[in-house]
Amino acid sequence: MNLKGKKILVTGADGFIGSHLTEELVRRGHDVRAFVLYNSFNSWGWLDQAPVDIKKNLVVFAGDIRDPHGVKTAVQGCDIVLHLAALIAIPYSYHSPDTYIDTNVKGTLNIVQAARELGITKVVHTSTSEVYGTARFVPITEEHPLQGQSPYSASKIGADQIALSFYSSFGTPVSVIRPFNTYGPRQSARAVIPTIITQIANGSRKIKLGSLHPTRDFNYVADTVSGFIAVAESAQSVGEVINIGSNYEISIGETVSMIADIMNVKIEIETDDIRLRPDKSEVERLWADNKKALDLAGWHPGYAGKEGLRRGLAETIEWFANPANLACYKADRYNI
Repeated sequence: MNLKGKKILVTGADGFIGSHLTEELVRRGHDVRAFVLYNSFNSWGWLDQAPVDIKKNLVVFAGDIRDPHGVKTAVQGCDIVLHLAALIAIPYSYHSPDTYIDTNVKGTLNIVQAARELGITKVVHTSTSEVYGTARFVPITEEHPLQGQSPYSASKIGADQIALSFYSSFGTPVSVIRPFNTYGPRQSARAVIPTIITQIANGSRKIKLGSLHPTRDFNYVADTVSGFIAVAESAQSVGEVINIGSNYEISIGETVSMIADIMNVKIEIETDDIRLRPDKSEVERLWADNKKALDLAGWHPGYAGKEGLRRGLAETIEWFANPANLACYKADRYNI
């Protein structure tokens, strides 16, 4: 599917991945409507920092993904919906699980219901590698069992199934994109890579972290963005779940060492109990099989393997090291 001439709605456009995706779509000359969370500050989240030429070519809709009437208004007149709006912090899902059901499950229902009623050409729904839980086999294919090891992951499993049910029941053209651990500029400090970088950049040499032994498949944000666009353009992706990952596994501990090496510092690691997940909730291993993304959407990561991760981390560190960007973060506080 050629996106040229199509009007594209991006939900969660004010967030980490959503803002990068929105900006890239505008750079490519697409007609974009950015759905941001309404707030009394009239903030567009990270889009407030977008270049002027990006902002002037955006239509911004402020609303709440939990509101079906507002969602239908936002979807009206669009051809394609890229649905990223969600609550994503795993620790906060232990604290307030009800909000995750409302936002992630009900919000997704609102999107696919509006898409069905308005005859949308394509919906790309955002999943997460957390739905797999601890890997039972690696690399993880899309056929891997789903395991809700946190209220967050359970809510995303529910959201995925709602989206796919509309494809099965009504023929709504839904694709599910399943990014693995995306990192890069603008990511919340609740995630491990920004947590490490911001502590070091603020002068700390004793870094507070949770578990170091779990492994992750880190995916640079530019690769995640290109994955969204590839899935949106692929006619073969309808009705499918597609992993977007680097196909490279690394432990949190090894990642810390790589970041310290790039930043040319010696550090000590201090285990902070508040950052530890409950034992049965910790996802011990993630490693993506990304073959389906190549076969159906022609996507492959540009930041693959150890070299690619190091390059992506260097770009991320450069962004966070900018004092104006670093000032947006409270590195001395644990952010759930």
